[in-house]
Amino acid sequence: MSDKPSGSAVDNDVPSLQELRVSIDGIDQQIHQLLNQRAVCAQQVADAKFIEFEAAKAAGEDPQEVLFYRPEREAQVLRKVIDRNEGPLNGKVVAHIFREIMSACLALEKPMQVAYLGPEGTFTQAAAVKHFGHGVIPQPQQTIANVFSQVEAGESNYGVVPVENSTEGMVTHTLDSFLNSSLKIIGEVELRIELHLMAQEGVEAGAIKTIVAHQQALAQSRQWLDKHWPHVERVAVSSNGEGAKMAADDPTIAAVAGNMALEEYNLVSLSSSIEDFSNNTTRFLIIGREPVGASGSDKTSIAVTTRNKPGALFHLLQPFQDAGVMLTRIDTRPSRTETWTYVFFMEFEGHVEDPKVKEIIEALTEQSVVIKHLGSYPKAAL
Repeated sequence: MSDKPSGSAVDNDVPSLQELRVSIDGIDQQIHQLLNQRAVCAQQVADAKFIEFEAAKAAGEDPQEVLFYRPEREAQVLRKVIDRNEGPLNGKVVAHIFREIMSACLALEKPMQVAYLGPEGTFTQAAAVKHFGHGVIPQPQQTIANVFSQVEAGESNYGVVPVENSTEGMVTHTLDSFLNSSLKIIGEVELRIELHLMAQEGVEAGAIKTIVAHQQALAQSRQWLDKHWPHVERVAVSSNGEGAKMAADDPTIAAVAGNMALEEYNLVSLSSSIEDFSNNTTRFLIIGREPVGASGSDKTSIAVTTRNKPGALFHLLQPFQDAGVMLTRIDTRPSRTETWTYVFFMEFEGHVEDPKVKEIIEALTEQSVVIKHLGSYPKAAL
């Protein structure tokens, strides 16, 4: 019986390093050829869509604009990638690779413009990259309201806005923006939030007079800042990217932001992982002008306005109980149109085309003042 360990350098079953390198080169060539085949197919898809569009116009119909991006289709593809993966690569790692392949191929059909809460280096930009890949044209905006208006005006194809944080709750500016907007939620993305305290390289700790960040980031690191920087003024700014930009221009300012801002503005991390909770996660919504078809694993968001009367909330919740549908989120905001009237933002599993969801919508319509469908969209695949 041999005493040599399995997989050792003298194992005759293991190819030589040179043979392995030749194999990798051959596989890379095959991958390259397949990538180009897929890209050609994507270009043909674009041509086919234009032909259908022009044929509809010639027939006297009034077709909608050509839709190149289909969120439900991409969610289905990514789920299949994860489900069929056999390793050794992790399923989500492979899905991220496919995400970039689809992004590059979609850019061949039509480059998409995506607005997000800027400037460069924000977590919203990171969320946009995670959801769309690097093949889109980023359009940073100063405020959440600007993201909405940019998409509404058609200056951007889609927008990305933060909606809730696992430790600090809902982003009210985003919720309020939906009340007067015709835009639909077409997707979601979750991002693990790791915060750094950053400043210019070579700056001494004693030189820091102000710490800046978005109010959510300051809240998410409040305990850590109280312990380590208790006497330094904290100032909330429009975004973490804006805070990092300020730190890059002023050696007396330190910023709380993420990795992307650290790299974008050539800052150094004074301390990393300063968020108070290790599972700190922010959820973002993708907004667009057109509704999305069912993907097979979806969520629906609605806004329901009702008067403040006994049993109002109970009657809103009862249809979900009766239909056996999971309500995943509910938040309340005061209505701005009538005193003591409230808007309930409700999120639940299913698509508006599902029979059970239709029953819920009908039941809520009967008892509410106003009901607004904000969108049905695929659950985050990555």
